[in-house]
Amino acid sequence: MSASTDPTHLSATALATLLSAREISSEELTRAHLARIEALEPRLRAFTQVLRDEALAAARGLDEERRRGDVRGPLHGLPITVKESLDMAGMASTLGVASRKGHRATSDATVTALLRRAGAVILGRTNVSQLLLYNEARNPLFGQTANPWSLDHSPGGSSGGEAAAIAAGMSPLGIGTDIGGSIRVPAHCCGIVGLKPTLDRWTNKGSNTALLGQEAIRAQIGPMARSARDVALVMSELDPASMAELDVRVPPFPIVEPGSVEVARLRVGFYCDDGLVPPSTAVARAVTKAASALRARGATVVPFTPPGIPDAVYAYFAALSADGGATALSLLDAGEDGREGTDIDVSLRSLRTMASLPPLARRAAARVAGLAGERRLQRLLEVTGPKSVSEFWRTTHALREARAAIASAMRAEALDLLLCPPYATPALPHAASRDFVLAGSAAMLWNLTQFPAGVVPVTRVRPEEARRERPRDRLEKRAAEVDAKSVGLPVGVQVVGFPFTEHVVMAAMIAIEDELAGEADRPVTPVSPPSLAG
Repeated sequence: MSASTDPTHLSATALATLLSAREISSEELTRAHLARIEALEPRLRAFTQVLRDEALAAARGLDEERRRGDVRGPLHGLPITVKESLDMAGMASTLGVASRKGHRATSDATVTALLRRAGAVILGRTNVSQLLLYNEARNPLFGQTANPWSLDHSPGGSSGGEAAAIAAGMSPLGIGTDIGGSIRVPAHCCGIVGLKPTLDRWTNKGSNTALLGQEAIRAQIGPMARSARDVALVMSELDPASMAELDVRVPPFPIVEPGSVEVARLRVGFYCDDGLVPPSTAVARAVTKAASALRARGATVVPFTPPGIPDAVYAYFAALSADGGATALSLLDAGEDGREGTDIDVSLRSLRTMASLPPLARRAAARVAGLAGERRLQRLLEVTGPKSVSEFWRTTHALREARAAIASAMRAEALDLLLCPPYATPALPHAASRDFVLAGSAAMLWNLTQFPAGVVPVTRVRPEEARRERPRDRLEKRAAEVDAKSVGLPVGVQVVGFPFTEHVVMAAMIAIEDELAGEADRPVTPVSPPSLAG
């Protein structure tokens, strides 16, 4: 089967058209994706469960409905995948920890239930970072997911299994969650598209978290796919009005169609460096390239850096660590040999140490870091750790003030959107996320503000971009190590809008995608693992 006839190489939108025209059946489409999973999954390890029998049974039933003339909508018969952290009836959402293996869900997450109602066929569940707390997709229960562009690299996280499955053609469409870039960073790393909607624009009922009860910064469910139009398709089909009937947090008004947006009338700000971790050369180039693409479509594009980013990002870490890590780390079991922490992934160990340091030890460690010139580590040590209620309230207030200041500055410049990096570097080599959390600041900012943000692929790393000039400290030295191994990897741009303007964000993503279509260095998916390519 050639790429031109292989349905696993087509976008979700194209597949929906074929299904509607009855040029392919849901069962045929499902079997094709299951065959690709069988061929590639041993190398990629993107799945925690492949629901072969259930998917085929659902596909046959949906084909029979179509034969009777009962069509539910564009998603009718379309295969999809979902992140392991979303509830599915009778299954455990483990978050990669053994202590949750026995916690079986009694019902589907609301988004999953609505996808089934819309006629989607669930192929399986995809891998995550342990506790969903770092930018990789690896945990002791399900192992390490590889990036289809390079088996030596991570697909990002925590929705990394989802991104790898979509990028490799094992799934045309998926659902992830995002509390600090967990949809957008994997999209950037794997050369696909992802959207984090405004907080509660989609229901989050049935989405599991390691930070239960933490409300200052919450995770948001969103779609992932190989094209911006695919993301727009699923956003339009999952009606927030229906979600609002099931979840009082969801505002009951519809998603506006991106096609209603005149891109030429948009005013767009862009920045490459947020003042925390300088971006890789390729990452900065992707931002300016996307800015040029929107200019070519008639938009007005101007330099603009939001105010107070470093302080806001440190407040993000202060809020998420306010309990000293007790809530998340209580989920980790002792290993079989009885030693504490033997089931903790390497990327969590330093986070655990930092979060649980006693106050005196924390202050001493911060001073030592400062004296060594590690100013960012010093600040991180100063803000993380257990807090009193009044300290936590002050942190929450700082987050809300940061959101208001950014919105006001954007309004003052009459901006509709922002372009910026999704992450400081391209995809990380496996285990490189340890002690590298600040590299995700560009995505975290839009979780703490609760603005909608999406990522669309732009380019790939060129050989001359695989170096970093004069790294100053160990954080930048780590970034230089990542850059040195990044040639050929995909790079995306982040598109950010005001709350409840997902249609504007998606319109800009579609415009960037269309303007760059056919360029030689633009990432094209699906890809096969390098060892199977050719």
